[in-house]
Amino acid sequence: MNIAAIFAGGSGVRMHTKSRPKQFLELNGKPVIIYTLELFDNHPQVDAIVVACIDSWIPFLEKMIRKFEITKVVSIVPGGETGQDSIYNALEAAEGIADGKEATVMIHDGVRPLITEQTITDNIRTVEEFGSCITCVPATETFVVSQQDGSLEIPERANSLIARAPQSFRLSDIMKAHRRAISEGRHDFIDSCTMMSHYGFQLKTIIGPMENIKITTPTDFFILRAMVEVHENQQIFGF
Repeated sequence: MNIAAIFAGGSGVRMHTKSRPKQFLELNGKPVIIYTLELFDNHPQVDAIVVACIDSWIPFLEKMIRKFEITKVVSIVPGGETGQDSIYNALEAAEGIADGKEATVMIHDGVRPLITEQTITDNIRTVEEFGSCITCVPATETFVVSQQDGSLEIPERANSLIARAPQSFRLSDIMKAHRRAISEGRHDFIDSCTMMSHYGFQLKTIIGPMENIKITTPTDFFILRAMVEVHENQQIFGF
């Protein structure tokens, strides 16, 4: 079983929006999160979708899911205090859906709508083979890592990747890591691959599309608008 766990619990402070969180901003009359959900809803290997959402926005999301005929969302749960907590809430829902069956879970941002069908396929295949899959893109600029002693480490750019999403795992493995973190009072892991690495799980990477950005700032939204226009032109004009 393959389950997408979409988290959309953030309020979008960096987007500077007043009326609604960033995941519900509309482009061509469609909220950003619907663009994201459609990717998983239309994928033939995805069996179910769970969403962690800002509690007060759940009725609106349910309305949009009906409007845009998203059929694979089987559970919407409230987000948590942190991103880690929101993901855990979604994973608990996924665990209930799997009902003891072996499952792959793809953890993805609700505001990351520019992945491809191939990216989802590669995530599922890689988890089946290796047990994990972190979608990455090559680093295009130099990283400088500040050490505790004040020195700097500059990794070779050729060997550097930027982790994005989906970040996918065997459901039993990621639940084990989350429950260990909770037992230790940890609620501050920045993302799932950081948590899994911290607890000693081996991670496998794939390269995803460079346009797989997270819609966090107004500039990101303008990029999304341009990319949607490109995709629409490809369908209409064939280029």
